[in-house]
Amino acid sequence: MLCAISGESPQHPVVSTKSGNIFERRLLESYIRENGTDPITAEPLTESDILDLQTSTAVKPRPPTLTSIPSLLSVFQNEWDALALETFTLRQHLTQTRQELSNALYENDAAKRVVARLQRERDEARDALSKIGVNGAGGEGGVNGGEAMQLDGQEMSEELVKKVEATQEKLSKTRRKRPVPEDWATNEDLEAFAPMQSTESNCSDVHSIAMDSSEDLALFGGKEGFTSVYSISKRKMVKQLETANGAVTDVAWAGSDAITAISTGHVEIWDEAGSRIADFQEHSGAATALALHPSGEIAASVGADKRIVFYDLAQSTTALKLYTDSALTAAQFHPDGHLFAAGGKDGQIKVYDTKTGANAANFDEGAPIEALDFSENGTWLAVASKNSSVVSVWDLRKSNKVKEVDMGGPVSTLRWDYTGQFLAAAGPGGLTIQAYDKGKKEWSEPLRTAVPASALDWGSKGRSLVTVNGEGIVIVLGGK
Repeated sequence: MLCAISGESPQHPVVSTKSGNIFERRLLESYIRENGTDPITAEPLTESDILDLQTSTAVKPRPPTLTSIPSLLSVFQNEWDALALETFTLRQHLTQTRQELSNALYENDAAKRVVARLQRERDEARDALSKIGVNGAGGEGGVNGGEAMQLDGQEMSEELVKKVEATQEKLSKTRRKRPVPEDWATNEDLEAFAPMQSTESNCSDVHSIAMDSSEDLALFGGKEGFTSVYSISKRKMVKQLETANGAVTDVAWAGSDAITAISTGHVEIWDEAGSRIADFQEHSGAATALALHPSGEIAASVGADKRIVFYDLAQSTTALKLYTDSALTAAQFHPDGHLFAAGGKDGQIKVYDTKTGANAANFDEGAPIEALDFSENGTWLAVASKNSSVVSVWDLRKSNKVKEVDMGGPVSTLRWDYTGQFLAAAGPGGLTIQAYDKGKKEWSEPLRTAVPASALDWGSKGRSLVTVNGEGIVIVLGGK
């Protein structure tokens, strides 16, 4: 008869009525006071639930083996041998555990090395896939139609982030309170628009045009590799830049410096004297579109290689690279500069955070994007799809379309004016202007003309439109 707690013969045995186990009264009462349950079954137990057991108190004689010194020495020797054997077994287990721990640490270190190597090979493979995907056997979507991916750990420098934040804070406050200038063009002025100037340039297959800050110089380029500067006031070409790299696909002004995107993937910057001051070679295919940040110190280019590249113009360095899942055809910065939109051949318009490159929103047009432009109200984005006569106006706040305007023919270019009132769109079939009355919340069409245009931009105070068609003919429309 042994105590269920101590494993020894009890001096004052008791039995639990709940479990039927035998205990030493002293130990059981102490356990009940602390826990209030049966030690074996954990059922509620009180001192009234235990019963005393009556046992013989006769002292058992010692075993015969413990009645002499030699017998005791033999018992002690046996216990010592057992202890030595147990110690030896524990040492064996300790040695085995140490070996297993050493193997686990080695495998962990080897796994980390493999992961680091795979990450490096992944980045190299992504870069190689992006480069092969433009001219390789798999078509414009990649070697086997695979997707290019966004690299990890890409960040814009802290200095540029501060510029983006400062520009956003400044422009978002002034833009919302900015009234329409008193001498700005009205619907009646636009209704009287007609061709005022017509000049033949040395460029053909022109798809982009950019007005400088003076709104007098128009910059555009063509497939021959020429970039021309046209003066509205002088009514003639005043400068021509020639690149040896390929056809000019897009142009932009950065102050007095001209930026050109080239079909070979180059992005070039030219100073006022006509000298090339920077040449970026970040795209493995054609650089298809350019955009200038409102600060004037950051530019961005997109390309057929699915890349978006941001440039630090002050340092003439690359600031940030992003990879998308489709060849890109159009690009534009938000009027406040904190967002960047890129349109692709998959019909997707992806909006990114300028500072981090994180994807902020996506819009699906269902057809390759031909052109896009943010309105000065900061909430609308106008989009034209390839071979479509409909221009969609998206609301960035609600991620839905607020207007679809049928221009009557395929649209290849569109541009909001500085006030966000007028949206001009044109194509090979002609040009039209849509006007939005914020007070009445109504759209109207003050102008529709047969003047074809592959690119256009607004002139000074919205009182003129500078257009260029596929043959390189520059036509300026204005009032009488």
